[in-house]
Amino acid sequence: MKRFKMKMAAAAAALAATTTMAHAEWPNDRPIQMIVAFAPGGSTDVMARAIEPLLEKELGADIVIENRPGASGEIAYTALAKAKPDGYTFSYINTPGFLSMQVQRKLGYDPKSIKPIARIVDDPSAVVVPTNSDIKTLKDFVEAAKANPGSVSFGTSGVGTDDHLAIILLGSANGTSFTHIPFSGAGETRTAILGSQITAGGLNISEFAGNDTSGLRMVAHFGAERSPQLPDVPTAKEEGFDVEMTSERGIAAPRDVPDEITQKFSEAVKRVLDNPEFQKQAKQLALPLAYLPGPEWEKQMPGRLERFQKIWNETPWVQ
Repeated sequence: MKRFKMKMAAAAAALAATTTMAHAEWPNDRPIQMIVAFAPGGSTDVMARAIEPLLEKELGADIVIENRPGASGEIAYTALAKAKPDGYTFSYINTPGFLSMQVQRKLGYDPKSIKPIARIVDDPSAVVVPTNSDIKTLKDFVEAAKANPGSVSFGTSGVGTDDHLAIILLGSANGTSFTHIPFSGAGETRTAILGSQITAGGLNISEFAGNDTSGLRMVAHFGAERSPQLPDVPTAKEEGFDVEMTSERGIAAPRDVPDEITQKFSEAVKRVLDNPEFQKQAKQLALPLAYLPGPEWEKQMPGRLERFQKIWNETPWVQ
């Protein structure tokens, strides 16, 4: 019996040592998968690829980016929620989409199984038209919709995204509506605007100013104040429309990933954002950096969710 107890104690010690060794190996024993919920070429994808090499250096790890567009992000978030919580699967998440989908439909995953670990940017939504459009101001855009019901179209990155909710609020506040055309990402929206396939489209500040703006004109954005990246573009409020909407983008993990791993990851992200090399890139990409540690970002989300629930109750964006 004594010998049996000694064997059991030895086995337990070996298991503990193995577990400790496994944790100590993170993140060196295989690549980290970073999921992007939208198609290549959009703001989230471009941001992810700019961060990747510096984040690899900070973590001493290999990172593989995988685009999983569709369902306004639900496909990617479902994959994240169901991933093994071992610190080798993370995803970029975007609000409002991550929150708004919770009020518009039954999801294939539990949002509580996802843990935000770092907010990176807070990027205002905007209305963009072809440069040859007769629409010069946000008032022109609204008046065109009033004068021609059903004929003024607006492209977005998907149902329940920030640009979609912005246009819902704009229409609701002015007794008009726009024909919504959802795409799988900002790249497709940009192409549709350039080709005049839609009247206007929703692009964030970074999606517009961080790229070639030839053929495009931003008439207004929905930020609280003028953007340092585009100081000549008025806010919707300046144009007389009381609508605010931005896109927060950051990184999340499965809820059960150990805190020690998510904290290291969040701290590594912060070091990347503080790196002069990345800040130079961020300026070129017109990224409105707005870092928050995961717990602080998550603490704000119930208030955001309540706001989107109120919008849904007053103006459902899915019939």
